[in-house]
Amino acid sequence: MNPTPETPEPPKTPEATARQESLIEYPSQFPIKVMGLKVDGLVAAITHVAHQFDPAFDASTIELRESKGGKYLGVTITVTATSREQLDELYRTLSTHPMVKVVL
Repeated sequence: MNPTPETPEPPKTPEATARQESLIEYPSQFPIKVMGLKVDGLVAAITHVAHQFDPAFDASTIELRESKGGKYLGVTITVTATSREQLDELYRTLSTHPMVKVVL
């Protein structure tokens, strides 16, 4: 009895490979936690960046949380993620902002 030969899979496109490697389905609502010193303008700056990457970003969904000592402010934004590239660039932009200390 001869085993049947397996048909080779067609080559995958870069998009198909990226989709397979990603655990996120696009588009989806994606929360990002940003932390910085509690100073005037922090929330406005983060909101501005969010709008650059998600024009439909709804600022009314922002969640704020002060640190125990009140020196830092945690800002959670939820953006509509449309691609890995968009999220990577958003994280990069937020991480390099002078008012931002940490992005999770």
